[in-house]
Amino acid sequence: MRWLLLAFIIIPAVEIGVFVWAGGIIGPWWVIGLIILTGIVGVSLARKEGLDAWRRAQNEMNQGQPPGDAIIDGICIFVGGVFLFAPGFVTDIAGFILVLPFTRSPFKGMLERLLRNLAAKSTFIYRRW
Repeated sequence: MRWLLLAFIIIPAVEIGVFVWAGGIIGPWWVIGLIILTGIVGVSLARKEGLDAWRRAQNEMNQGQPPGDAIIDGICIFVGGVFLFAPGFVTDIAGFILVLPFTRSPFKGMLERLLRNLAAKSTFIYRRW
């Protein structure tokens, strides 16, 4: 939990620093334009990739297979989409890395190992309500 609090403090500070630095180089209006452009392109890309992952999951379930890989893709795309929706260049880079299929694969492996470790430690709690 401490790392999350630390991230909420450090990431906005880094983003502000990058905004000031980029604004000094290319000008504030270009920075605003780039923020809007990366937000629109990023969210559109996340939507497309998310729908592809959803269709793959449906196809796997229709074939009687568990949609494990598609679900991990969906988690990465969702987190990447949230990063892309947030204004900032650092979060946009992280978002594009998680949304683009060819850069997502190393993070999928890490996420899968994390989920397997949590499951092995019985950290997941499932309840029927």
